[in-house]
Parts: sequence; structure tokens; C-alpha cells
Amino acid sequence: MYSPLRNSRIKLSLGHIFWREVGQGPDVVFLHGSWHDSSQWLGTIEYLSRYSHCLAPDLLGFGESKSPNIHFSIDLEVQCLAEYLDTLKLRDVYLVGHSLGGWVAASYAVKYPDRVQGLVLLAPEGVNAPGQQQRMRDANLLTANPPLTFWLLRAIYPLAKLFGGKKKFDRLFELRQQLLGSDVALQLLFGRKLAEIQAELVDEQLSLLKVPVLLLHGSLDSPFATALCQSYAALVPSAEVEFISSGGCNLPQEAPDIVANYIRDFVK
Repeated sequence: MYSPLRNSRIKLSLGHIFWREVGQGPDVVFLHGSWHDSSQWLGTIEYLSRYSHCLAPDLLGFGESKSPNIHFSIDLEVQCLAEYLDTLKLRDVYLVGHSLGGWVAASYAVKYPDRVQGLVLLAPEGVNAPGQQQRMRDANLLTANPPLTFWLLRAIYPLAKLFGGKKKFDRLFELRQQLLGSDVALQLLFGRKLAEIQAELVDEQLSLLKVPVLLLHGSLDSPFATALCQSYAALVPSAEVEFISSGGCNLPQEAPDIVANYIRDFVK
């Protein structure tokens, strides 16, 4: 018998948190990626609800989780997650995180090792992976205000189409639209001082993790997402890596059944 999906909200000291919840069994908390909200996990938790108690919150500042006009940081997201889990009396959980959610999950596990049973990470942010500096430069150029780079790209776009550069320019325009789709994600990943971002990276802490860690990697992942997964695999002593041949950069939505099966077996 399937349990009905429940939508809930709670007021915490840092703001209002919205989450989706379904199922019974081991507590599994799903943290969404940079440009998504908790709906990213709906397909996955539908498969898992027969085996686990699934909770998928919108991170603070994302989706329906509202907050005052504050300066966002990974530490703030971890603090909010801790208060959220404490309020629900969940002190022994599995964390599943994609992209930015993976960074928050790993940071939480480092800070509260006795509260985490295991980590499942998909293209997790939060480490100095190859290509990071170029990625930050591209993001800052594409989202600068005034948008001089964007205006220049638009001006030369007709010439690019004539000389075979249409696909590359289209990818840049899509990237800009994605970056501007979430002010908070843009701030956390690219909009803060470099020293602040670097201080919250988990490269040096990952070797301290004692909990089981499963990394899920899609065959169609972007080069940078692949680099992130490889960096985590190299830094976490006991990490297990599973390759999903049919998945790309958004495995929770592209292959929810396969992701769910890996999580189910990991939790068991």
C-alpha cells in the first residue's frame, strides 16, 4: 500500500521551511540541486516510499522555503538543516544530495557525524575540482550587471550562426538563463567573495568521514560534474562509486527508478 505524499511547512529561527514527506521506514532526507527545489526528488521518493521514510525539504531560500533578506552561506544552510531535523526529532538519518544539496549534505555529515547513517551524493559541489576557476569566471561574466558580455554575445550571434558557432552560443545563453533562475544558488556558488567560498569547501574534511558514502555518476554528466564526482571519490577513503549508463546531469529526474534502487540497497 502506498502512503500519500504530504506537504508541510514549519517556522524556524532562520525562516519558513517547506518539505515533501512520504513513506515509512529508515529516515532518508533528500537535498535538491543548485537550480531546483524539492520537486526534483518526487520521482525518486515515489519509488522509495514503500521502503523508507522520505523527506525532501526546499533548502532555505529555494522553492517555498522563505527567509528574511540575509546573507546566504553553506554554513547557514547546514545550520537550518540541523534545526529542521532537530525540530522533527530526526537525529539518525541518511542524507541524499544532488549538486548544491550534496555540498550541504557533506558539510552536515562533517559537522554532525553522529547524526548521519550514510551519504548518497550525485555531482556534489563543495570541492576544488578541475575547471572550477574557469566555471566561476564564465558565471560572473554571463551574469554581470550591466550585462556587457551578454549584450556582446547577442550582437555577434548572427555571425556565429553563419560560421558554425550556433550550438556553443546557445549553450552559453541557456547557462545564463539557468544561472539567473535562482538568486540564492548564484550567490552561494559564484556571488560571494572567493575567500568565503573557499573557506566552506570540504576538501580537507572529507577524509574524516566515517559513514558509508555512495557516489552516483551518470554517463552523460557534464565534464565538470564528472570532475566533482571524481574529486569526492579521491577524497573520501571508503566511497563507493556507481555508474549509471542512462543518466545525465539531472539523475533524480532522468533516472528516478535507477537512483531509487541504488538508495534502497544502500539503506538496507
